[in-house]
Amino acid sequence: MSTEATARAPLTSSGVAAYAAAAALPAACAPAALEVETVSSLEGLRALEPVWNRLLEEAEIDHPFLAHEWIVSWWECFGGGRALHVLLVKDAQGPVAIAPLMLTRTRVYGLQVRRFELISNVHTQRADFIVSARCEHAYRALWEHLTRLRGLWDVILLPHLPAASRTVDWLTRLAGDAGHHWGAWRAARSPRIVLDGSWEAYESGLPRKHRSNLRNRFKRLALLGAVELEIVTGGPELDQALRDGFVLEGAAWKEQGGTAIRCRPELQDFYARLGVRAARQGWLQLQFLKVGGRRVAFGYALRFKDTLYLLKPGYDPDFAAYSPSSLLCAMVLRAAFAQGLRAYDLLGDDDAWKRAWTDEVREHSWLFVFGRGARGRLLYLLKFRLLPWLRRLAGRIHAGRRAVAGGAA
Repeated sequence: MSTEATARAPLTSSGVAAYAAAAALPAACAPAALEVETVSSLEGLRALEPVWNRLLEEAEIDHPFLAHEWIVSWWECFGGGRALHVLLVKDAQGPVAIAPLMLTRTRVYGLQVRRFELISNVHTQRADFIVSARCEHAYRALWEHLTRLRGLWDVILLPHLPAASRTVDWLTRLAGDAGHHWGAWRAARSPRIVLDGSWEAYESGLPRKHRSNLRNRFKRLALLGAVELEIVTGGPELDQALRDGFVLEGAAWKEQGGTAIRCRPELQDFYARLGVRAARQGWLQLQFLKVGGRRVAFGYALRFKDTLYLLKPGYDPDFAAYSPSSLLCAMVLRAAFAQGLRAYDLLGDDDAWKRAWTDEVREHSWLFVFGRGARGRLLYLLKFRLLPWLRRLAGRIHAGRRAVAGGAA
């Protein structure tokens, strides 16, 4: 997916607030004492597992998309044609930060562009640097290291950054101080259900029509057989559960559209590998709605730090009249309340079916830092000056034509 397809509107921050926020951050380690090492092989990446997940805790990362299990599975399946360039920052006590980067070459606006970018693609829901809270000056060490490698890149691309990311504050200040252009674009607004109180209290707050539809469809579906929730977390049934889940994920329309997991071998491989690794950590939840023993709806989810993350839903189109995905969601939520989980993150975009369950969303942005060379400056002018101006112009022209048409009528 192109960044233009994901980005929606430029952020309006001038960088002053980012500068103030970064300047106020505590310094628990000396920048001069930090060293940066590069990990460029899959073997080296795999060997980082204990360090990686310790830093994940120290950085207070609250989602699974930066976990070592996710990153290694991603690289094994999608890393072809890219160069691994993970940066490890160390002080005298050991590693304090990781920048999970890769080097890529691509064509943007007809130009050949060299990019440092976070290890991610359209299947990545959130990405970032992993920086221990005890050593936020690691951001400066990372930036200075990247500037020494300026001959390798025209732009640094950091997609899928959560709104609370400290990376945005630090890099915009450091890049601005060094005379680099930067820009940020708003991206996905992901609905999230906060699990406060009880299921009964939450359910009573849902829209009346939504509650009525759930009750009616549960009753109708129960006429076909016992309606059950099945959760597979690993064990000998994992392989078959994954196969059944992948079939359901693409059954309704995704396989015809070419976007289903089973449409691409590397995508199926990724979710299978991730499932095995997540099961070992106790994170995996393969959710099934069963009717008379038959699996009719599916959710590929991860339980990470008392939050459920829904990566891939799907259902059997033979049961479409019963809204099986909605019924599965209701049963999963009831179980999550009973287990004392904190939230159910529906991920992805702010789709209408998700907003039937919640009004809360998590904001994300894409950050671009451009090189000081001619190519970097040209890319900045095209993306953050010319194209927004052309879009505004097109909007004014369209509005004018509508006004003329309305007047003629």
